[in-house]
Amino acid sequence: MSEIGKNVMAQQPHSHNHFASGAGRNKRRLKLVLVLTATIFLAELLGSWLANSLTLFADSIHMLTDVFGEGMALLAIWFAERPATRQKTYGYYRLEILAALANGIILFALSGYILFEAWQRLRQPEAVQSGLMMVVAAVGLSINLFNVRLLMSASSESLNMKGAFYEVVSDALGSAGALVAGLVMLFSGWYYADPIFSVAIALFILPRTWTLLREAVDVLLEATPARLDLTQMEADIRAMPCVREVHDLHAWTITSGVEALSAHILVDKHTPGYNAHGTLCDVRDMLHQRYGIDHATLQIEEKSLQAQEGMM
Repeated sequence: MSEIGKNVMAQQPHSHNHFASGAGRNKRRLKLVLVLTATIFLAELLGSWLANSLTLFADSIHMLTDVFGEGMALLAIWFAERPATRQKTYGYYRLEILAALANGIILFALSGYILFEAWQRLRQPEAVQSGLMMVVAAVGLSINLFNVRLLMSASSESLNMKGAFYEVVSDALGSAGALVAGLVMLFSGWYYADPIFSVAIALFILPRTWTLLREAVDVLLEATPARLDLTQMEADIRAMPCVREVHDLHAWTITSGVEALSAHILVDKHTPGYNAHGTLCDVRDMLHQRYGIDHATLQIEEKSLQAQEGMM
């Protein structure tokens, strides 16, 4: 069986620097969250020192990590908005994923630090000024709840925004934990509450951090996006007129909300009504409508099945 005709290459018209990044669409929200988080960090850092509270100190360190992470996310968005070049044909979109990966690693390190300090205080509890601790925690909780509301809708659009959302949720829970711990110590004098709530903060962070790290690594390894079923996609392409076979089908994520696909499509050019350009347009339209993919590179391989049958 020999191939006849020609290969037809097609790519969805696009400009890499015009992709709408999920993080980029929410840049203003992220800036506001960064300013508010930095304010809470300074307040809790001072309050933890004055109140001698490990829970408040752990939460302030977490806030500092969030300031750093949100700053990296904004820097990554700025780079991602720069146009693509001959050397970097996808532009700087992957910087957003690298920022999300760095955030995850830092959160893991922070959790380990909190657990270590909590273990030290469980062995030897220290007195805490619970009243001051509660005031600082209440202010932090109020601001963090506002941040949660700001980022909730944006968290599904980008790994960076998801990371920032997880951080402010854990911040809010940390502030709530500090508030409850302060109440317990205020009315009972049971200073074990301080390290115990610190452990609760760390254990809340870890599974969500693992999810963030796994998703970021999947993007960097160009794994198939979890939402896509390539078996079903291949069946949908094969079901289209003139198409006989699909091979070398690959799908990957460039950055959050921007997915790409490539495939070789074998067609019978003697099928009545066959047109290479029309077939490409039909496949691209189907990928857009059913799978939300607008960046597809497709190669049409024309073969005559009549000629193949004559040789058998």
